[in-house]
Amino acid sequence: MFTTYDEAVSWIHSLLNHGIKPGLERMEWMLEQLGHPERRLKFVHVGGTNGKGSTVTYMKHILQESGYEVGTFTSPYIESFTERIALNGTPIPERDLVEVCNRVYPIVEEASNTSLGSPTEFEVITLISLVYFGSVSYPDIVLMEVGLGGRLDSTNVIHPLVSVITNVGFDHMHILGNDLEQITFEKAGIIKSGVPLITTAENELVRSMLVETAEKKSSKSYKLGEEFKVSAISSTDEGEHFTFHSPYRTLEDIQIEMKGSHQVKNASAALMTMEYLRVFYGLHIEEEMIKQGLSKAAWPGRFELMLKDPDVVIDGAHNPEGVASLAETIKTRYQGGSIYVVFSAVGDKDIESMLEPLYPIVKDITFTTFDFPRAVSARQLYERCSFTRKSYDENWTSAVQAIMTKADKNDLVLITGSLYFISEVRSFLKSLK
Repeated sequence: MFTTYDEAVSWIHSLLNHGIKPGLERMEWMLEQLGHPERRLKFVHVGGTNGKGSTVTYMKHILQESGYEVGTFTSPYIESFTERIALNGTPIPERDLVEVCNRVYPIVEEASNTSLGSPTEFEVITLISLVYFGSVSYPDIVLMEVGLGGRLDSTNVIHPLVSVITNVGFDHMHILGNDLEQITFEKAGIIKSGVPLITTAENELVRSMLVETAEKKSSKSYKLGEEFKVSAISSTDEGEHFTFHSPYRTLEDIQIEMKGSHQVKNASAALMTMEYLRVFYGLHIEEEMIKQGLSKAAWPGRFELMLKDPDVVIDGAHNPEGVASLAETIKTRYQGGSIYVVFSAVGDKDIESMLEPLYPIVKDITFTTFDFPRAVSARQLYERCSFTRKSYDENWTSAVQAIMTKADKNDLVLITGSLYFISEVRSFLKSLK
């Protein structure tokens, strides 16, 4: 049994060696042994390739402003492991994590000795979150972010009030499939019978597949640009402004602090979800609460300004769609100096197609790596990129410091790639303030 937080977290991380094993059998068996804590909870399930964390953040702030207790399950973490499981934005207390780990440990060990096999790290973290929310903290609603894919993701044991799919693009192709149709099939797996779908997916194939899946399950679809829309979009130094239109009401002069047109889409998914819960489940969500919540919403590591003179921005763009959105945001907001990029990645990424949107706007790219099991070496990244003005440094600290020294006051230093990498760099940059 665990007596300290460090012991509990060390055990959780040791399960990383069990790899990724898509499937719900182990989760369902373990939840049954624990008395199905998930059945005591109300959920919103959020999937998609990009924008899940931001969408959850918008919803969380709106619900908190409306007086609700809100549980959130997100990944990966930026500052502390415990932030993945939070109540009203406060990470699970260390003593509660130890207590819950002591509850689930015997069940995990028992599963390991059956034909089900050893549960994975992510399965156990998901299990811990469901036990914490369902038998310790009891929030009014839980916003649950899909880990990988959807259909076979360990979070897909829940039955939500509404399902949200932000978009679908190319990521985790070694697991989800090599074409958009296969990936969409996996993402659509979170759509449940009779549970409405809210989506901001724009690709025609993706959207038609999502709608078809929803129709087969007698679920209504709310699609950006059709059932709900945004208009009067403008960008300022403070963020993005827009008007939101749903079948139930129009909300004018909405402001969000997170920057980029993709954040307007994420906010619109959150707003449509809140409107559905307000109209069909009677949640008390007033317009002023919505505006106050959205204005306070921030998500670390998403186009986050860390230092000035020069501006040093971190952004966890780790797939082609994420980098394309990042490039558009830069073009909108940085018209002046040169743009220097420091980049690192995990897994078998197609570096060329991922970084291509940045090529026309950046001065040079420095590849680096960091201490993580699946991190790619700086040299490998360098060799897989056709951009001519490039270099590499296996030490990310010296890579970041060198670029910050090289850049002038009017330039932009952009540090991007894996969210795990961004997490490490963010702590370092905060120490320089």
